[in-house]
Amino acid sequence: MRTLVVSPGRVGVALLLLAAGAPALAQAPAAPAISAGDTAWMLTSTLLVILMTIPGLALFYGGLGRAKNMLSVLMQVFCVFSLVTLLWCLYGYSLAFSGEGRFIGNGAKLFLRGVGLESVGALATIPEYVFIAFQGTFAAIAVALVVGSFAERMRFAAVLLFALLWFTISYVPLAHMVWGGGLLARDGALDFAGGTVVHINAGVAGLVGAWLVGPRIGFGREAFTPHSLTLTMVGASLLWVGWFGFNAGSAGTAGPAAGLAFVNTVLAAAAATLGWIAVEALTKGKGSMLGAASGAVGGLVAITPAAGFVGPMGAIAIGALAGPACVWGVSGLKRLLGADDAFDVFGVHGVGGIVGALLTGVFAAPALGGVQGPDFAIGQQLWVQTKSVLLTIAWSGVAALLAFQVARLLVGLRVDADCERQGLDISSHGERAYHH
Repeated sequence: MRTLVVSPGRVGVALLLLAAGAPALAQAPAAPAISAGDTAWMLTSTLLVILMTIPGLALFYGGLGRAKNMLSVLMQVFCVFSLVTLLWCLYGYSLAFSGEGRFIGNGAKLFLRGVGLESVGALATIPEYVFIAFQGTFAAIAVALVVGSFAERMRFAAVLLFALLWFTISYVPLAHMVWGGGLLARDGALDFAGGTVVHINAGVAGLVGAWLVGPRIGFGREAFTPHSLTLTMVGASLLWVGWFGFNAGSAGTAGPAAGLAFVNTVLAAAAATLGWIAVEALTKGKGSMLGAASGAVGGLVAITPAAGFVGPMGAIAIGALAGPACVWGVSGLKRLLGADDAFDVFGVHGVGGIVGALLTGVFAAPALGGVQGPDFAIGQQLWVQTKSVLLTIAWSGVAALLAFQVARLLVGLRVDADCERQGLDISSHGERAYHH
């Protein structure tokens, strides 16, 4: 047997080397520095999401309404965006992204207390102020989406009161549960950019609102024809462009994940556009521009939870399935539900969000081109995604019911019949969109 001989000289050298390296070994890893590239991308993404809402969503919805209600739709989206942006900074951000509660955060950052030029928050390579602004745009567009369900008949004061209440008791808790380390995050739910937090949440609230506010005068007897499909097309195009900030910005960095989300956003919307008009061509003999615009939005909704988790072929599949699903959502399902969801918030955002959230659990699998780890199991993840969808539907539905009922008690939900017939532009705001 060989005997290993270690000389005192070697031991001494080894000890000297260890002593020299000890401070480095004991030193904690340096915190990532703020990246100018990441910061620039996140500022750009924030601007793109603002573009989605004002003017994108406002014009998309405005064109779908009747001419006498055009300004009221623009006003509601514009003012809801403004209100929620302020509420987000006052308390929404703190309750969504502070603390370790299962359902809600805490007040550590109320009124942006403790946030300064040097703070980085949840993303270590961008200033916390940028993260706050980016997440605030998500909150604002989520609440603004609901406006499309009760358009053309709801009191302006009730719209703002509902926005305040529903933001507080539905959007903020769900944002914490999914992105702030709460219940759904701990369960492993995948939601890259807001399939549950934004779209299913808003879609369900819209459906509840359509039921509670009641149908427009003439619903089921008159054709409520969009007054300007040109504006709707412009709005849909701005939504598509802005969605790159929505999805690719959710990567949080100007890196590979942002690139994947970017290309997936293009592909899913394109596939859903063609899927929608294909269904129209088969059932009605021709595809419509409104169908193409709606299909694009449906595809954008569906890819939102999956954007950074699936491969490009998975994105195409999700879009191709979402298009026909949303056609059913605004036709057969809408008739079954019997709600006057004026601009099909549930049919597009609710149905598209559900389809996307569930299919994320399928196409995120590496075997199908997804980017999740080798231990990813479709069945297990699909069950997690299903639970997150069901919880979102229940939470948003109850929160919306409470918010609408409080608004009904305090200010009343809808304008009187004469004001509705005259149009909300004149009766609520004393203005006209068009002068003939």
